[in-house]
Amino acid sequence: MHYKSTRDPGLRLRASQVIAQGISEEGGLFVPENLPRVAEKLPAWQGMDYRALAKVVFGEFLTDFSPEEISRCVENAYAPDKFGGGEPVKLSPLPKEDGNKYLVELWHGPTCAFKDMALQILPHFLTESLRKSAEGQEAVILVATSGDTGKAALAGFQDVPGTRILVFYPRDGVSPMQKRQMATQEGRNVGVCAIEGNFDDAQTAVKSIFTDPAMKRALAEKGMMFSSANSINWGRLLPQIVYYFYSYLELCRMGRISLGDAVNIVVPTGNFGNILAAYYASCMGLPVKKFICASNRNKVLTDFIRTGVYDRRREFYATSSPSMDILISSNLERLLYALSGEDSQVLSGWMKDLSEKGVYDVGPEVREKVQALFYGGFCDDEATAQALRRSWEQDGYLCDTHTAVALDVYRQYVADTGDGGTPALIASTASPYKFVGHVLGALEPGHGEDEFADLHRLEALTHTCAPQQLVSLQGKEPRFTEVVGKGQTAGYVRRALGLA
Repeated sequence: MHYKSTRDPGLRLRASQVIAQGISEEGGLFVPENLPRVAEKLPAWQGMDYRALAKVVFGEFLTDFSPEEISRCVENAYAPDKFGGGEPVKLSPLPKEDGNKYLVELWHGPTCAFKDMALQILPHFLTESLRKSAEGQEAVILVATSGDTGKAALAGFQDVPGTRILVFYPRDGVSPMQKRQMATQEGRNVGVCAIEGNFDDAQTAVKSIFTDPAMKRALAEKGMMFSSANSINWGRLLPQIVYYFYSYLELCRMGRISLGDAVNIVVPTGNFGNILAAYYASCMGLPVKKFICASNRNKVLTDFIRTGVYDRRREFYATSSPSMDILISSNLERLLYALSGEDSQVLSGWMKDLSEKGVYDVGPEVREKVQALFYGGFCDDEATAQALRRSWEQDGYLCDTHTAVALDVYRQYVADTGDGGTPALIASTASPYKFVGHVLGALEPGHGEDEFADLHRLEALTHTCAPQQLVSLQGKEPRFTEVVGKGQTAGYVRRALGLA
């Protein structure tokens, strides 16, 4: 299998090249030339555990990796002790006894967020890719994060030979626990910097650094090259396809559906990567009726799905679900590339309009294709808190704020369409203890301002246990405290890498 760019279809690169490079030279995103069709393989896949399934899915895409290399990556990334024992992904039906909706818990990894599912294996993909396509180069991983990607990437790349990682996050746009996780990160090859601005500012800055010729020349002189751990990197997106197949096959094993039955997939999303992975799984043969795209008050995706107009010219809101506080959803470019008939010229025009004017309109034909596949909904912080309370009080399930957004938007979908009979897989993306202030506040107003006091209060209130990897952060001194303006990120990179 080879890969091309959404903005330059003339490119034809191997998997190892696109994983090492991260983003195309002209700013496009890499996509497979053709998605493999695997529907006839699902009966055989049904008997596989997560690691075995990951190996066969990756084998469909990483054709310049040997089976032994893929196996080594998988076994190192998804060792049971990294994910709380057993399988990395766990399904929880709601209501617990005989539910028709199933929370797909993706947060049992080292940093308690779904990003671990991809960022535990990306470093292994990347080191194998560098050996194949960029021998002797040191990879500099640049990451813009709205909270979870940063910590998961830092944990995944900590002290990985041949790599350095620099993470940018919005100073006031992450939860206190997320900030503490990043600021206390250990490792000789890591750096963390807050920016004055929001996630979109961080993401825009990182993309501009990626495509800066002078910066790339300076790196090359030092034997370095940029790569990415954001979901713009195909090596980040590919692992997310696996858990949709696994969750569907787990429902079959549980006897809740039969092979071939369609499900709905509900995803709380900001950058559109997690739900795009579900779309790719469906293109490969996973039976999906509807993709339900759940947004918070920053509802740029909801408005796009409903109108076909993507307009980032709006107020930015800091919400109780900060990992979704995004107005520029990078991975939407990959979906539009597919739905426009892979017309790079038209797509490049839309992306240029977004950059220069802040808005683009995909027209009625593409809009109808989007709406046939996706339902878009959103909820504000008050509705998020209500959904969180409802999940706890009615179903006995304690969820985080992002999962609560998904639950509320799914409720809206059922009310709007009457489609409550189709089984729903709902992505549960983080431990409630990562957003403990908002979770506790939804259950018991009047909580304190200290995240660890809140953590212990939530444990006592719900008789649940906080993950030890979060409890252990109490009292740990921050290593990284630098804050820069949103126009100063390139200078930080130069200083951190000794390029000044």
